[in-house]
Amino acid sequence: MNSIKNVRKYAAEQGIAEEETSKQGVEAKTKEFVEKGAEVYSQA
Repeated sequence: MNSIKNVRKYAAEQGIAEEETSKQGVEAKTKEFVEKGAEVYSQA
């Protein structure tokens, strides 16, 4: 439940809707995934 509070707090601080926060999070993780080689399995 703490993560829901964090999302709501972040959205309020950024002045955006909660749904937009989720979309931005997915886009950021997608970019990170591609930058790291877009491989499902990587060496630790």
